[in-house]
Amino acid sequence: MKSVVGIGGVFIKAKDPDALAKWYEENLGIDFSQGSYTTFKWINENNPDLPGNTVFSFFKEDSRYFDPSKSSFMINFRVKNLHLLLFTLKHNGVWVSDKTEYYDYGSFGWIMDPEGNKIELWEPKDEAV
Repeated sequence: MKSVVGIGGVFIKAKDPDALAKWYEENLGIDFSQGSYTTFKWINENNPDLPGNTVFSFFKEDSRYFDPSKSSFMINFRVKNLHLLLFTLKHNGVWVSDKTEYYDYGSFGWIMDPEGNKIELWEPKDEAV
């Protein structure tokens, strides 16, 4: 019996939830005007007939993939125009990783929020996903 059909949310403990929500809104354009949460409703904008997907994955506890963050989780956001976003964030004083990776399914960059949580930014090539 298949019980789980997707990810219903990502929840982060924060020292100052309101300040962290404001940072995400100002830097990543995530609308928190509803309060301390937001809802993403999406279809594949590039091809509405192609179903969207969200990845749920585990890493070994000694993985260095989340470095330099000390958090035991990382959020991956789908983004548009990765390079412009990374340039803008760096210009705004956000920590931005020096590396960007490219694959047949999209491009990746990484940033850190003010509480030290690493965020993976993914500009997908939807036809490859």
